Amino acid sequence: MINIKKEIIGDIIKVEGGYVDDPSDSGGETNYGVTKAVAEKYGYTGKMIDLTYDLAFQIYSDKYWNVLKLDEICELSPIIARELADTGINMGVKRAAIFLQRCLNSLNNGGAYYSDIAVDGAIGNQTLVALTSFLDLRGAEGRGILFNMLNCLQGEFYISLAERREKDEKFIYGWFKHRVTIKGGHAK
Repeated sequence: MINIKKEIIGDIIKVEGGYVDDPSDSGGETNYGVTKAVAEKYGYTGKMIDLTYDLAFQIYSDKYWNVLKLDEICELSPIIARELADTGINMGVKRAAIFLQRCLNSLNNGGAYYSDIAVDGAIGNQTLVALTSFLDLRGAEGRGILFNMLNCLQGEFYISLAERREKDEKFIYGWFKHRVTIKGGHAK
């Protein structure tokens, strides 16, 4: 599990790149994709250009991976964990959890497969039970469908950002290129 987590977070850090201070970016000053606001909330007091890879990795692990319970989700499906990690880091953990909960509720056949879950943006036991039930029922094909659904919601959110904020048109091509793609190949 640790190696998969290192790979997933490492891949996200690679896509995010190093230090950036683009005035068009709503996230502001970043390093390895970690915004200054997130770093400071985590207790970092140095210059963003000096933020280390190891600290960025730790922030991603503590504030995103652990909050989204991705160790448990990775046991069920590494590709779903990868998608949720990416969405959580780029859009916030609450939005990533809401995307998963919405998808699972829409896939439960009116409650025939498992009970509806609260769409509260917090992954807890009910969400994990629903995910397990769905994956047990639908298998590899279901993982692929769920992955595509999560990616669709992520993509729709990016489009809505660009429609609301013209400055985000600068970033949308890259968001789709690096984030709304088949990460890691076929659904596993």
